[in-house]
Amino acid sequence: MTRRETLQSILATSTIGASTGWLQAREEPMRVAVLGHTGRGNFGHGLDTVWLTFPGVEIVGVSDPDKSGLQSAVSRLKLAEAEGFSDYSDLLSATKPDLVSVAPRYVDEHAEMAIAAANNGARGIYIEKPFCRDLGEANAIVEACRANGTKLAIAHRNRYHPVLPVVADLIANGEIGTLLEIRARGKEDNRGGCLDLWVLGSHLLNLIHYFAGNPVSCTATILADGKPAKKEDVIEGAEGIGPIAGNEIHAQYEMENGVPMFFDSIQKAGAREAGFGIQFIGSDGIIDLRADREPLAHLLPGSPFLPTPEPRAWIPITSAGVGKPEPIEDIRLQVGGHHAALHDLIAAIEEDRMTLCNEEDGRDVVAMTMAAFASHVQEGKRVTLPLSETSNPLAELDPVE
Repeated sequence: MTRRETLQSILATSTIGASTGWLQAREEPMRVAVLGHTGRGNFGHGLDTVWLTFPGVEIVGVSDPDKSGLQSAVSRLKLAEAEGFSDYSDLLSATKPDLVSVAPRYVDEHAEMAIAAANNGARGIYIEKPFCRDLGEANAIVEACRANGTKLAIAHRNRYHPVLPVVADLIANGEIGTLLEIRARGKEDNRGGCLDLWVLGSHLLNLIHYFAGNPVSCTATILADGKPAKKEDVIEGAEGIGPIAGNEIHAQYEMENGVPMFFDSIQKAGAREAGFGIQFIGSDGIIDLRADREPLAHLLPGSPFLPTPEPRAWIPITSAGVGKPEPIEDIRLQVGGHHAALHDLIAAIEEDRMTLCNEEDGRDVVAMTMAAFASHVQEGKRVTLPLSETSNPLAELDPVE
């Protein structure tokens, strides 16, 4: 079964019901440990409480080095006081969980937490995005998962959406003619530029990786107030992200499928209603994806380069097809509420396969981000992938605190 067919199977209504049934029918629930850090990304986008509504699992402990945050987490997750730990290593050793949520939004603890979970025998890890800070950390996570047989899934929620294979088939079958280019933009709010590429762009790069294959090369420019970012513009980014620079980034990637892909982000240039998405631009139409929206995808038929006297309407695309009602009634819960990702993670454990959004996919997204930084450091030179350097290239410019 291909990964595209796996996605369709997992998110078909009947399969969700069937997997829920075998989860509930297990003799022993799967044991879950939740790792968080109040003040350092907390517990992510619900990577703690999702387990309270997910069948066939039992939360056996939570960690948080912040005392008041730990007390709140214990109460929120309906645990006994003794099931709260200030040190995640103690939690993992004491509970030996089957599943681990690496929940903080801040990135700087992700690698250590994930590696510790794998080395303590966790069968599955669900980790908040962005994946980790650089390729060195990504490689270490991949190695730990391989060595321990641990399955890992990244919380790129839109990657588990059942409309993705529908969109892929529409593009492959010529619904928008010849695919000419792929364009992505972040939210372009106060995080515009490198931080936008890291935090929101990671979602988009992951989706583009699904559609276009592996990245081949990158050329990029980072700007600080309209000028190429230099050493004095490099700072330690928010959310534990590591070195970033400037407030604007423009990156072009050559992808495995031969179609050029562009990511752009300018601070405060976006609109809440229109930002954070991807457009597949073809000779005979456009397919638009708006991350975290429902419907996720829309089709605009007709050449994007030929004005017409009549207005053209955007047509929703659902898991059933173009212009058809969405048959999955709880699709917002399944996708936005992490349930589809967790079903896939547990199915991957049972079937001994990779998850739909796994540690290798995460490493590829980190590589695409690092390639943009590497190109800028080399004054816009074309950088080929895979990269040989594993650290953040902007660190070469000596970031300041």
